[in-house]
Amino acid sequence: MQKKHVVVLTGAGISAESGLKTFRDSGGLWENYDVMEVASIEGWQKNPELVLKFYNERRKQAYHAQPNAGHLALKELEKYYKVSIITQNVDNLHEKAGSTNVIHLHGELSKVRSEKYEDLIYEWGDKEIHLGDKCERGAQLRPHIVWFGEVVPMMEHAINVTLSADYFLVIGTSLNVYPAAGLINYLPATADIYVIDPHAHELPIRSNKKVKLISEKATIGVPKVVALLIEEATKQEH
Repeated sequence: MQKKHVVVLTGAGISAESGLKTFRDSGGLWENYDVMEVASIEGWQKNPELVLKFYNERRKQAYHAQPNAGHLALKELEKYYKVSIITQNVDNLHEKAGSTNVIHLHGELSKVRSEKYEDLIYEWGDKEIHLGDKCERGAQLRPHIVWFGEVVPMMEHAINVTLSADYFLVIGTSLNVYPAAGLINYLPATADIYVIDPHAHELPIRSNKKVKLISEKATIGVPKVVALLIEEATKQEH
């Protein structure tokens, strides 16, 4: 029997529980920065040194972070379902947990790319990028991140994946960041939706038979939903 398809959209909330602060957290690594100074193409053109410093700090922090119970539960789901994870996060915690099908909408901290030749992308680990670090064609290297003001190249792929979802899990995201938040509009009418977030009941989505709101943090809410889905899959097998 063909496995049903679970599509998962994850945001900063799932990574926060592994110690990775978001832009909006107080006391975070970068609360003194204006987002547009360090995460926009204009910021890069104006002060590339500041942008590199910001991402060098984030890269090191993400490199040492470990997946939490939310990430690990999603990996467990692969035994029973076809699972596609669409993440707005730039860390690789889903991969560290063992998930095999992850689409990074906003890029990846552990990779760098040529400023000029977008297809020249390199694995970089936790190393720093400096001004003067160049690709083999002589252009400056930059973080492999989709900044404000840039197109989201993986969006079309994410839409195609969403079109075939039997279940759609939204974890740790406010559903306010577009274009990712718009994915919900591409779901089949038959898909069951689970929204897992401490503020789920305040999000711009109504609870009904098809939409279940779970106001829990990811480490508690995701294992609960995964247990339900596994139970459902095993029932269908018998």
